[in-house]
Amino acid sequence: MRHDFPAIIAGYGRLTPFDLAADCPVLPVLPQRADAGTADKRLPDLASALLAVGLRDGMTISFHHHLRNGDGVLNAVMQAVSDAGIGDLTLAPSSIFATHAPLVDHIARGTVSGLRTAYMAGPVAQAIGQGALARPVVLHTHGGRARDIETGRLQIDVAFVAAAMADRSGNLTGAYGPSAFGPLGYGQVDAARARHVIAVTDCLVDSLPCAPDIPAAQVDHVVVLDRIGEAANIASGTTRITTDPAGLHIAAMAADLIAASGLIRPGMSFQTGAGGTSLAVAARLGHLLADAGVVAGFASGGITAPIVALHRAGLVGKLWNVQSFDLDAVHSYAHDPQHYGMSASLYANPARVDAIVNALDVMILGATEVGAEFDVNVTTGSDGRIMGGSGGHADAAAGAKLAIVVTPLETRSWPRLVQQVTCRTTPGAHIDAVVTPAGIAINPLRPDLEARARHAGLPVMTLAAMRALCPAPPDKAKPVQESPVVAVCEYRDGSVIDVVRRQSG
Repeated sequence: MRHDFPAIIAGYGRLTPFDLAADCPVLPVLPQRADAGTADKRLPDLASALLAVGLRDGMTISFHHHLRNGDGVLNAVMQAVSDAGIGDLTLAPSSIFATHAPLVDHIARGTVSGLRTAYMAGPVAQAIGQGALARPVVLHTHGGRARDIETGRLQIDVAFVAAAMADRSGNLTGAYGPSAFGPLGYGQVDAARARHVIAVTDCLVDSLPCAPDIPAAQVDHVVVLDRIGEAANIASGTTRITTDPAGLHIAAMAADLIAASGLIRPGMSFQTGAGGTSLAVAARLGHLLADAGVVAGFASGGITAPIVALHRAGLVGKLWNVQSFDLDAVHSYAHDPQHYGMSASLYANPARVDAIVNALDVMILGATEVGAEFDVNVTTGSDGRIMGGSGGHADAAAGAKLAIVVTPLETRSWPRLVQQVTCRTTPGAHIDAVVTPAGIAINPLRPDLEARARHAGLPVMTLAAMRALCPAPPDKAKPVQESPVVAVCEYRDGSVIDVVRRQSG
């Protein structure tokens, strides 16, 4: 079911509506930036770095989110930018969290006038939803962001790269240091194509104890701060296996569906989200692998402690990690030779046939809403408030052989299963099954999967029957069709899959 939105959006321009049948446009890949050399690149502070790269009004600057809600670099840089009197900037961080609340003031003062990101939560998302920016935010996928940077569709003037450790010439790693956070998968894409790269670290050494995530050739300047953030805040309460009985029941059914699909076999591959139920599926999958005497080839994506545990138990051969979701994963990346970092481009760029998402057998996904045609929303709540974004959701769903959504039937009186999602993030054609406490709904596009599930005696039911078990939504106003567009949601190929409109109250 296609949502209606205008052909031209003020502040965005003419859009290409999403069409599942359309091929991803082929765009030329830009060469990587010129070699910056290996001289001592230290500068005394951020103010000096801004002068060195000639940052001025109207430019685009980027950040990565590997420190997640513990990041201190974006806020420090933006304070330096504001102090320098520079404005009208477009920010292109890979994600935005609650810790980035000071951005709201920078937006109000005109320091920031544009925003492109894959995920947005907290006060910044709230302010955007209420129309804080004159032009709409662009919400893309992690893979779409990498493609945009590599082809020049997103041109970054200055990339600010938080590094857990750096040497004087600009070799960078996220694996070691007091603020170690794991691989620099998102920052790697930025550093390779930005016009200027400023590394920001709190641990300067004579030489790295490992191969760099980002080589000195791609770094222009190095600035040392007292702290780049709080690595302990990488993890959140959602990155732990659920103990909720309903969540465990969902996880058991999802794991049984994977078994019924026939995909539990030597060398299989999988990715789970960082939500508690998704991680419970991974734990159950571990038991199934052990019982079958099968070793998975790899697990990928954002890596968590439960996935590391499966690897250490010999049930998963390799870990492909674009970001670490907790400190166990950070430690594993630093010390396990079978734990590999990967760039966001290798992870999910839709223009790359070798993208890791294309090799996935199984993907476990979450949802804030699922529509009648299996469309999924992870961008807004049912009330239209921005509370996330695709991240790698649409990327992994497109690549995996079996994409399973796990979700409760309701949250805070809002139904999770609806006729039409408030905002479409991932098209239903790429979702194979939805698992709730009530049972398993199989996409009609997968009669083979439904036959296998029924043969295994699993509780298969229609999505419509499942939706009938959900409560009626609260009587609260949603954004109306005539409200201004505050966010444009791009699919991984750059087409527009939906929009978010300003909240009415």
